[in-house]
Amino acid sequence: MQTTRRLILGAAAAALTLGLGPQAAHAQADNYPNRPITVIIPFGAGSASTVVSRVMLDVMSQDLGQPIIVDNRPGAGGNAGTAQGLRAAPDGYTLIGGGSGPIAANATLFKNLGYDPIKDLEIISPYASFTIIVTASKKLGVNSVKELIALAKKQPGKLHYGSVGIGSSQHLAGEYFQQVAGVKLEHVPYKNIAQYGPDLIAGTVPLGFQWYPNVAPSIEGKGAIPLAVASDKRLDIVKNAPTTAEAGLPDYKVNGWFALVAPAGTPRPILEKLNLSLNKALKHPKVQKHFASQGAQAVGMGLDEAKKFQIDELEKFRQIIEKAGIPQI
Repeated sequence: MQTTRRLILGAAAAALTLGLGPQAAHAQADNYPNRPITVIIPFGAGSASTVVSRVMLDVMSQDLGQPIIVDNRPGAGGNAGTAQGLRAAPDGYTLIGGGSGPIAANATLFKNLGYDPIKDLEIISPYASFTIIVTASKKLGVNSVKELIALAKKQPGKLHYGSVGIGSSQHLAGEYFQQVAGVKLEHVPYKNIAQYGPDLIAGTVPLGFQWYPNVAPSIEGKGAIPLAVASDKRLDIVKNAPTTAEAGLPDYKVNGWFALVAPAGTPRPILEKLNLSLNKALKHPKVQKHFASQGAQAVGMGLDEAKKFQIDELEKFRQIIEKAGIPQI
């Protein structure tokens, strides 16, 4: 009964919002926000998404003059929390920290998300990009991407790489590496990234295509080395690691990202206000310093550019998944 009542109230609020004329919508935005905002992060409390999001949202909260509450709802590769958030009233008071999985790659990977990542949400802007770092255990005995590719070609299917699960950006980064480099590796999914670190150092799962926070303890402890970063620029956090172009694999560029999104139907003036605040927050020294410490890069866009970005990323991941032959979940 309570669930039905919530759905009815949500539908009524959506109908009311969609029925607003331009003047009423702008008036609503002028008064927005006048109460706390909830941002659902569809991943765990200690995840990289939560760590970087909290700092940015704290700065946005100060700018908007209202508390922003982070609500972690992990499950189903980020799909569960995303679906819950998208069922909220489109009034700007429930937002979602959408990731490259649940609002892009998972559209191809999952048979039924329970939502349409293009039609059912409004992307406000991506805000954090985690460049993939090609990482190898010291036990593997390779010191460059060229050496890794040569070894993988000598031992097809014998080298293992770890990720946080099937369909994760790290898994797909590994699949994409195989496609670009012309090698065959074996994927080992982990339920918890903390389980992967010891295996990387021990050399039992000697490879990773990872975000910096996931391999930081192994790299800092000298148990693993960053062979390259899959971007156009080097990362300060691993400044000695070349770009993949410098390492001889220029076509291998890949990252994972997070974006702030709202349920479809949220008035454009509210989206514009949030977009302005987000882009302002990304320029704050506190946010830039924290992002850099996590190996993340700030990525702010306008509303229309952000939507095109999401559509392009969805297509990119579709091609990677289909070419790799990854079965739908």
